[in-house]
Amino acid sequence: MKFSPSRFAQPRLAASNAAPSVDARQAERFRAIVLPHLDGAYNLARYLTRDPLLSEDVVQDSVLRAFRSFDQFRGGSAKAWLLTIVRNCARTTQSGAAGRLSLVMHESSLGTDVAAQMAAQADPAPTPEEAAQRQAEVGRVRAAIEAIPEPFREAVVLRDLEDMSYAEIAQTTGVPVGTVMSRLSRGRALLAAELLPAKNAGDEASRSVK
Repeated sequence: MKFSPSRFAQPRLAASNAAPSVDARQAERFRAIVLPHLDGAYNLARYLTRDPLLSEDVVQDSVLRAFRSFDQFRGGSAKAWLLTIVRNCARTTQSGAAGRLSLVMHESSLGTDVAAQMAAQADPAPTPEEAAQRQAEVGRVRAAIEAIPEPFREAVVLRDLEDMSYAEIAQTTGVPVGTVMSRLSRGRALLAAELLPAKNAGDEASRSVK
């Protein structure tokens, strides 16, 4: 799913404190290095929380945290760094009593320049015809992924949907590369078990018609 950066420009809740001052150069660097990974952030949040609306809250909170701590980023994989924050935010959200984030966010918290850049990014969407054709298959695959237990689901999403390296996944999840590979193998097997029965049933039905 394509995540729209413009959603950050209209937060649902107002800020409770003054927005921090923003250095324009650092804001531009943040935009260039971190914002290209918003889709990946949303995908991970979406599959961890299994709630599209809650995922938006997780991503908003994660981007805000990433921006506020951007001076701590020491290079390497910006995607792994951002998705680590997303993962932690999703965990915090899911462990909360209400199950929802209490966001305190304002457009100016990210700076005027950053907010404007986010709002200006294109969000191409499929045509209604294309969406209709893909809806059933996408829904089936998404449901299958969401049915996998979380550690394996996480590995599949990061590797097969986000195309992250084993090292990046290890950095994001905080486990050894060997564990990542084991989880991925198990996750793919579980996903196949979810998807193949439906596919085989469809093949049988097709043969019976002939």
